[in-house]
This record gives sequence, C-alpha cells and structure tokens, in this order.
Amino acid sequence: MTDHRETTMLSRVADNLYWMSRYLERAEHTARLIDVDLQLRLDQSPEAGSDRWLGLLKALQVPAPENVPLDAEILTHLLTLDRTNPSSIISCVAAARENLRQAREQCSSEMWEQLNRLFLQVKSTASSDCGLPDSHGFFRAVQDGAHLFQGITDSTMSHGEGWHYIQLGRFVERTEAVARLIGTHFIRLPHPLDQAVESEEYLEWVGLLKSCAAFQAYCKAHTAELRPLRVAEFLLLNPGFPHSIAFSVDRVHTALTAIAELTERKAEQPVRIAGRLRATLSFSQIDEIMASGAIAYVDSIRWQCAQAHTAIQQVYFDYSVESALVA
Repeated sequence: MTDHRETTMLSRVADNLYWMSRYLERAEHTARLIDVDLQLRLDQSPEAGSDRWLGLLKALQVPAPENVPLDAEILTHLLTLDRTNPSSIISCVAAARENLRQAREQCSSEMWEQLNRLFLQVKSTASSDCGLPDSHGFFRAVQDGAHLFQGITDSTMSHGEGWHYIQLGRFVERTEAVARLIGTHFIRLPHPLDQAVESEEYLEWVGLLKSCAAFQAYCKAHTAELRPLRVAEFLLLNPGFPHSIAFSVDRVHTALTAIAELTERKAEQPVRIAGRLRATLSFSQIDEIMASGAIAYVDSIRWQCAQAHTAIQQVYFDYSVESALVA
C-alpha cells in the first residue's frame, strides 16, 4: 500500500512541476510580446500598428473579444490583468504559483519565495486603480522575475527528476510558443527571401527577433541587416540560441531521456517523438524549408510537440497504479 501512495504522489508532483514551469514560461513570453509590440508602436503609424494586434492574439492563442474595439488599452488589459482570461499574465503567474504550492516539498524555499514575490507584485498591479502607468516597467519585471526564478531553481534545487520535469515544461512551452509566433509572422513573408528588408517592414522583423529575445544575438551573428532567410534559419535551426526551436527541442529530448533513466516507467514513446523531431531539425536546410513552405514546417513542429505532450501526460501523469506495477 505504501508503494501505491508513493507512486501516486510522484505522479502528482511531476504534473505540478511540469505545469508550473509551463505557466511561468507562458507568462514571461506573453510579457515580452506585449512589451515589444507597445514599443514598436512608438515608431509606427497607428494604421500599421493596429493590424498587428490580431497577429499577437493569434500567436498567444487568445480569441479576439467580440463587439469590442481592438485598441491598445483594452487588449493590453485582456492579455495582462484580466483574470477571466486563462492566458493572461496574472492568470498564468497565479497558476504557476498554485502548482508550485502543491509541490513545495520538492522545491527549495528560495524558489517558493521568488515565485510568491512575483505573484504578489502582479497581484498588486492588478489591484491598483491606476492600471499600468509604467507598462514597460511591469513587463520587464515579469520577465526578470521569471528569469530570476529559473536561476534560483538551477542554483538551489538538486538536478534530479523534479528539476528535469521543470526543464521539460519550460522547453515544451517554449517550442510551441516560438513555433506559433514564427507561423503568424511568416504568413506575411516578402519575396525574395534572401534580400535585406527595409523601412517599416524592417521594424516588423526587428519585432519578431525581439519577441524571441533574439535581436542582439542575431546581430552578432549576421549584423543588423535583416534578411528573412537568415532570420528564419536563426530562429528555427540555430542549435546554440536558447529561444530557437532547435535548442528548445534538444532540451526537451535531454529532459525526457534523463527522466526515463531516473524512473522505471516505459517512456519510449515521448523520448522517440522528441528524438525524431530533434533529428528532423538537425538535418533540415533552411532553403528546403522555405521552398516547401515555412508555415507547413512550423505546423508540423507544433503537431509533433503536441504529440510529445500527450505522450508525457499518458506516461508520467495519468498512468494507473496497476499499469505502473505491471511495468
């Protein structure tokens, strides 16, 4: 009977750590996208900037509000402090905190204190009658708070099974989020793809790179001349940049392999799915990807990532005690 209870507890804790990490990554990603969008609007005409709201909502998988004008104030509130929106920053930070609260026995006190501090900061902003008087400061604080939590986690938590679940959630979420962002942007790809973009189109590509925290890293690799083909290659296939698809998928595979070695569960399916996706990215050529269709390529990545998530749920979180004993 004791073994049964321990197995159930480990499954619950793994689920909490995985989703805590996903929600926190989602909050950080959302904060960066909104902040970049608001900053770009300062250099664009109202007409040019208004069309990007729909792309932003699509990238974040948030339906556009009905019978409401799409202005910056309303949509910023929807994505930031609206508690009825499960994908808003405050909803994601609250969900991350609740998941970590249920797994506190597996985390360090410093981790809990940092995430709780971030939650209280966001909650205080939501409770204020002033809204977001310093929107850039708020979004920067959310990003810094998430980054600080990641650093504290790496420094104060044993890098065992629980730590690998946190990495797994972080990079599954990042893979899906970056793939969605690339997909919504590449719908408007210019031609030819190997020529430098100019004028207002240049700002759109700067926005894409900044939304992936990639602008400075890209410039160091390719200078500030933005060519769509190079941008696509950097965000999709660069193995050393933390917000590229290739890097994130590699980390997903690494985490799954480590978890499989640390547990006795039959984990071939999620490891195989992640390994196949990693191999696809490793051997892909950007010219071939763009020629066959960038949208189809990132849609395939998202589909395989969703398959991996389903397999993770089935193997590690939703399996029955009886199946675990048989294994």
